[in-house]
Amino acid sequence: MEDKNSIPVNGSGDNQDSSKTKKSGRTSLLDSGEDFEMLEDVDDGVDDDLPPLEDAGGGKKQNSQAETAKTEAVTDNSPSLPPEEWLDVLGNGQLRKKVLEPGSEPDSKPQRGQIVTINLKTSLTDGTTVEEESNISFTLGDGDVMQALDLTVQLMEIGEKALVEAGSKYAYGALGSSTPAVPPHADLILEIQLLSAAEAPDLELLSPSERISLASKKRERGNVHYQRGDYAFAINSYGIALQITEASSRVDISPQEEEDLLDVTVKCLNNMAAAQLKLDHYEAALRSCVSVLAHQPDNIKALFRQGKVLALQGEYAEAIRILKRALKLEPSNKTIHAELSKLVKKHSEQKGAEQAMYKKMLGNPPDINTVQKPQAKSSWMLT
Repeated sequence: MEDKNSIPVNGSGDNQDSSKTKKSGRTSLLDSGEDFEMLEDVDDGVDDDLPPLEDAGGGKKQNSQAETAKTEAVTDNSPSLPPEEWLDVLGNGQLRKKVLEPGSEPDSKPQRGQIVTINLKTSLTDGTTVEEESNISFTLGDGDVMQALDLTVQLMEIGEKALVEAGSKYAYGALGSSTPAVPPHADLILEIQLLSAAEAPDLELLSPSERISLASKKRERGNVHYQRGDYAFAINSYGIALQITEASSRVDISPQEEEDLLDVTVKCLNNMAAAQLKLDHYEAALRSCVSVLAHQPDNIKALFRQGKVLALQGEYAEAIRILKRALKLEPSNKTIHAELSKLVKKHSEQKGAEQAMYKKMLGNPPDINTVQKPQAKSSWMLT
């Protein structure tokens, strides 16, 4: 877990604000609000204009030729070193590590979940330095930094300095970054020095304010992943934040602090549902919505997404009921109006199709009103 003085370094997203940056000041691009203007788009309701990434989380994959070309670009522009000195971390040539200076403490590799502190110099393959920072702290394996760092730092020993060649897939991806200035699809050269590794604090012993701060950082990191189209990583970050907010505590907590923790919990669940919808994980998204509504029965975003999930599962009648409830709470919401109208039309078409199917199954019996009635016998007819 991050401590309060940690400096998160963004991986698949742009870097957060840091007072310890040696270069120009960095401004936070994280979503500080509860969600992502989820009720502005009729078709989905959560930032459909976000460009997808080829990385994990539902984005498009690049073709193998492009990946091969980028791998060759990293190799061609990297320092001339014997192949055996490089460790191919993933076996695909996209992430390679070389020890520049051995560690001072043998068998001191950090473990996932520990808080590590590093010095980092980031350069493009042409030698241009884009960022140089000292004393960066993050939780190893939590997705707080680019994948290249998460995957290689755990292979280092305390005091070790290493050179890492990272393909764009494990750096800033197809979108690149504005801060630091990294072009799209850019491979990077990372010079890393592992300074320390320490156990994460016991959540039960954290003060309420520390838990709120830590959970908020994880949620904001999830927002960065979401905004870049890395929905699986976003779900992971939101899940870590929920573990923090929902952990038992041995520290006294005030009613206001309980309310603040609940607020972070609801935001994480709402955003998690949005990411799960992007990955078509309907049952998981429905559970997230139900969890929100258990805390806040009139939460518009949760009702809207619950209605969308039910509609995607073909439960039109129930979806319409949920959306009508949401519309009653917020009558001026045009997106709910549009979604409700669309569902009513689909439900009507569904009922029409079912009626036609039933008629076909029953042999299309004639309308009872068109059947001729037998004539009554006249009073003079003999038996």
